[in-house]
Amino acid sequence: MTSTLLSAIPRELDVGTRRSAAIAQFISTARQLIGDPSQASREDLEAVARHLETLGRQATLFPEEDFPVDQEHPAVVYRLSEEADGGFALYLSAALPGKSVLPHDHTTWAIISGVQGVERNVFYRRDKTADPARDALTPERTVDVGLGNSVILGPDDVHTIELQGHQTGLHLHFYGRGLDHMPARVVFESRAGGSYRTFGPPAGIRHARITPQDIKAALADGQEIALLDVRDAGVYARSHLLFAVSAPRWRLPLDIDRLVPRRNTRIVVIDGDESQAHDGAHQLIRLGWTNVSVLAGGTEAWAAAGLEVFSGTNVPSKAFGEVIEHEKQTPWITSEELERLVRQGDNIAVVDSRTPEEFAAFSLPFAHSVPGAELVYRIAEIAPDPETLVVVNCAGRTRSIVGAQTLIDAGIPNRVVSLRNGTMDWLLTGRTLAHGRQTPLPEPSAGHLAGARAQAEAVAHRAGVRRIDAATLQRWQESARQQQRTLYLFDIRTRAEYEAGHLEGWRWAPGGQLVQATDEYAATRGARIVLADWDGVRALTTGAWLAQLGWDVSVHAPATHGPGAARVTGPEPVRVLVPDSPAPLIAPAQAAALQQSGAAVLIDIDSRAAYEKRHPAGARFVAPGRLSAFISTLPLQTSVVLISADGILAHSVASGLLRSAKPVQPLLALRGGTRGWIAAELPTDSGSDGVVTGDDDQSYSPYLHKDLALRNAGFVEYLEWELGLVAQLEREGHTGIALID
Repeated sequence: MTSTLLSAIPRELDVGTRRSAAIAQFISTARQLIGDPSQASREDLEAVARHLETLGRQATLFPEEDFPVDQEHPAVVYRLSEEADGGFALYLSAALPGKSVLPHDHTTWAIISGVQGVERNVFYRRDKTADPARDALTPERTVDVGLGNSVILGPDDVHTIELQGHQTGLHLHFYGRGLDHMPARVVFESRAGGSYRTFGPPAGIRHARITPQDIKAALADGQEIALLDVRDAGVYARSHLLFAVSAPRWRLPLDIDRLVPRRNTRIVVIDGDESQAHDGAHQLIRLGWTNVSVLAGGTEAWAAAGLEVFSGTNVPSKAFGEVIEHEKQTPWITSEELERLVRQGDNIAVVDSRTPEEFAAFSLPFAHSVPGAELVYRIAEIAPDPETLVVVNCAGRTRSIVGAQTLIDAGIPNRVVSLRNGTMDWLLTGRTLAHGRQTPLPEPSAGHLAGARAQAEAVAHRAGVRRIDAATLQRWQESARQQQRTLYLFDIRTRAEYEAGHLEGWRWAPGGQLVQATDEYAATRGARIVLADWDGVRALTTGAWLAQLGWDVSVHAPATHGPGAARVTGPEPVRVLVPDSPAPLIAPAQAAALQQSGAAVLIDIDSRAAYEKRHPAGARFVAPGRLSAFISTLPLQTSVVLISADGILAHSVASGLLRSAKPVQPLLALRGGTRGWIAAELPTDSGSDGVVTGDDDQSYSPYLHKDLALRNAGFVEYLEWELGLVAQLEREGHTGIALID
């Protein structure tokens, strides 16, 4: 049965994807044959061994370059699969000739089968001696395991391993429990036995590796791929691959289901130097993602190979904006000219294409808040006179350029320009902003809506955006459920409209932000994106830009009546995956009492920006990626209470730490997080005192600088960076960007 299934895996897929599919089939078969791994019979294990041998015969799935060993690392264990509870764990043991292991047991059953080379297994009888701390070992049988055969070990079997011949060895090791779930196994001092001790899993269990050159090829092969950078977001922002998405490993249980919804997606895990990526890969495997590899050498190796490294956030989208201005010569206006026109009372409308929240934080005193996807939909209400000059602005450059070009491409009769360098330039030239403003979004009249629909339809058609019917959508949803192709479903209307009623299973992604920060919503390149088209304008406008960014985009008009018209209300639900046993929670009042007595340290791990606005008095801020190191410096008797905004992230991180790092201090999560603390009317503080890890947790906007000189220097640096993105894209090569005429 297994060999038939393996042969059905398409050969045109990359080797990692074919290997992932074959392993998934093997694990599924093993689960069917064994059921509960703690109750496996010898007969069950014999049947599974035949399937493991079949998997091993697919030697092309396990090329040496994906599982390297060298003189510095002559023996490496690579994790291929493991369930969240540690059960049904499959590894590839790779070693140079001559590798040997002292006698040891496993405390669970094990099956070993060959892929390449010969692994000699010597089994020993274990006898007690007069010294209770020493046992005697007597060799009883020898089994050479190579391609096409296997050996089965029971929980109490003691054996040694020695690699024979001159060929690098590759052997599959399948266990009832993962190597880090065997705390009681023992290893002897010699082959004759003697003293013995318990020992842990091999140091630095790795995952299949992929070279920078292979990633470049994979990005252009037309198959789906997700590049996930698992460092803290601020560290990621300093240096990363163009299409790498920020996915900090401690946030994976909260974010991965939305970023990469298809569990067998080809994923490459990335960090700076391969020091964190394998932990991230392990987390993904435990969460249920099966096709996971690691960039060999991390971003440093990528740069050393002469490939382009980017800084900043939302880089593909921001670079897209620069390409638009560069290629389409999007017209702009300076702050000086804009102020002059406003002062002399010219016929002018200024629209701010950022989110309403950003607009409320600061805005030009005379601007209207019209987020990017709303521009074509509503501009005729704000500027009904075709002689009105329309100026689009944002905080920097991207949304000003994209917004202005959106209106130009739509063919509105007005002259349209962007505000060059946005509110950054407005401030750099000595002007001031307003704060706390809100402007209502005008509803389009019937006549204006008809015109906007025609404009949006024409642009979307030129960009290649398709309309799909309910039957096509259903087929695509079934394909996604069958793990065949990724499908993202986005409702791009305003928050209020979405929460008032949306299609079940559709995520909220306001259109302007979906274009501005696509990597925060969809990590799988090559996936399908479908936008809900409620009004015939906004989804088409958004889809046109996403298509020019290189995405496969369609729009679907929801039914207005019948079974397909069902709506759900409220905010988008977020599913948190729970791979670990939950950490203990502590109520705010109890945490405050422990802190006051000196018995506890409160550590916020969520957002430095939010921490600086308000946090429990006396708390410190530590980016999650450096949390283990910081905790290790605290006194052993001190309790550690982790805090996040609502407590969810803190609880997830605490649970993960208790499993992986196993801190010796008592570790708890604050119930209800900062919100719960405030609701309990406990003392709070603000400011940066207590920030331990600087800007590691996220990239910080120059707008946050209180010092004017630092703020202005940050503006200049940011604008120079953004203007340099076009040259970086030219060096990068293929990006998928294709602008319409």
